[in-house]
Amino acid sequence: MGRAKLTAVAAGAVILGVCVIGNDLKNEDGPPQPAAAQSAAPAPAAAPGSAPDSAADSAPETAPKAAPDAPGNPAAPQPAPPAAPAAPPPAEPMKHSPPLRIRIPAVKVDAPVIGVGLDAKGVLEVPPANNRNLTGWYEDGPAPGARGASVMLGHVDSKTGPAVFWSLGSLKQGDKITVDRADGKTAAFEVDVVESFRKDAFPDKRVYGQTPDAQLRLITCGGTYDKQRKDYLENVVVFAHLVPGS
Repeated sequence: MGRAKLTAVAAGAVILGVCVIGNDLKNEDGPPQPAAAQSAAPAPAAAPGSAPDSAADSAPETAPKAAPDAPGNPAAPQPAPPAAPAAPPPAEPMKHSPPLRIRIPAVKVDAPVIGVGLDAKGVLEVPPANNRNLTGWYEDGPAPGARGASVMLGHVDSKTGPAVFWSLGSLKQGDKITVDRADGKTAAFEVDVVESFRKDAFPDKRVYGQTPDAQLRLITCGGTYDKQRKDYLENVVVFAHLVPGS
């Protein structure tokens, strides 16, 4: 899609939560949220000549040091570690064909798809709120399986309870997504990562930017529910890629 249209869609994503959550949330616990990334940062190395942090650090070494190799008796060479397997090549993109149905077994999603566009203000439209099991596809962008980032969205809840993408935040890397298309083929995707972004800091280019291969973005609301605004403060985004064999 062109830059102007991309900008309009990106703005729509920030407003998407307001559209989705015009329907007051009844579940106090809220929808599942993506697991926080956990990483152990390595301890910083001490600067040369810096003082030790404790007396133990300044104590002399008591463990015996290994004797140097005797001349003429070199150490045996160590075998090289096995090479890491090469990453599989990306799947060949499919031709453009509209999606008809999306299935996500890990969260029991099995829902029809309708095409959505931009309204008169350039805001991304959402599926009708009176159908809890319905998803939308931005039909002016790539189709699922075609080259580029295909965008699909769904409500997180409704006046009567959880909606189609209620459990989207619980997906994990490696989970499978399939999309049945009008050409009779099925595009199969694998989840790369699931993240939550504040609506006032939504990463437009990362979500909607052009990609060299076929990718999928699933979007719904998430984060804290603000009862005064009647809106969630974040958007949950699933990033997935097309797998070979589609």
